[in-house]
Amino acid sequence: MTAAELHTHAVEFFRGLQDRICAGLEQADGEGRFREDTWVRAEGGGGRSRVMENGGVFEKGGVNFSEVHGVMTPEFAKQIPGEGLNFTATGLSLVLHPRNPHIPTVHANFRYLTKGGHWWFGGGGDLTPYYPVLEDVAHFHRTWKTVCDRHAPLTDHAAMKHACDEYFFLPHRQEARGVGGIFFDYKSGDMPAWLAFVKEAAEAFLPSYLPIVERRKDTPFADEQRRFQEYRRGRYVEFNLIYDRGTIFGLKTNGRVESILMSLPPTVRYWYDYKPEPGSPEARLTEYWLKPKDWIGLANS
Repeated sequence: MTAAELHTHAVEFFRGLQDRICAGLEQADGEGRFREDTWVRAEGGGGRSRVMENGGVFEKGGVNFSEVHGVMTPEFAKQIPGEGLNFTATGLSLVLHPRNPHIPTVHANFRYLTKGGHWWFGGGGDLTPYYPVLEDVAHFHRTWKTVCDRHAPLTDHAAMKHACDEYFFLPHRQEARGVGGIFFDYKSGDMPAWLAFVKEAAEAFLPSYLPIVERRKDTPFADEQRRFQEYRRGRYVEFNLIYDRGTIFGLKTNGRVESILMSLPPTVRYWYDYKPEPGSPEARLTEYWLKPKDWIGLANS
């Protein structure tokens, strides 16, 4: 399979995946519907952005498909594998910000890129809870592990989990963004095998997340829990604007700004020098949950 053939196959898959995920999320939400914006990039390509706001479950969520091509700046091209400046990229990226603080925020991204004769896949999914429950965290990790194990030895779940814990980390806070998941990038070699893995992993997103939504969507919450959720969303903003490769890639290649920044939450609260009450669930989030662990093993013990 050539790079161009793989690109065509990936484009077709990601477009269909966007439809399937949006349908599943609308059903889970019960009230909200995605607004679709199609857009064209002047330098080449375009995409479909779908955003839900003020739904029954999801306060804001986006599921974006893009297929773009063009020329990178020499400065940015040095940061990306492959020779030259020309590139193609296609993928799907999603972020969901539920209203109920007992439902975690979630992110997933799957992509295929080519540059100067170099082609690769990247992606993954990660969970950002505010009031974590071990059952939920273990389910999320177990779903991704099942997919990785099915494609071993091409894919190593332990390595991808570790890569996720390392990537979704805020160095300036010395703090993880959430409880992880899997992350992989620049994966090449047996490209049909990687395509098969990416397809199965991407299809696993809804099964990894919707059972958590169903379990927690009717959990009562207090105003102070909602305010804490908004405070913790600030970490999400910091990571996406400072470190996220997808955000940086989109901005550096003149992508559609509204689509790139759809990942940001609708309401955020910044408290100066906030310190949670010792022994509280809010304190336990950073003291226990945001430290990498074998969540599946803990749930099974």
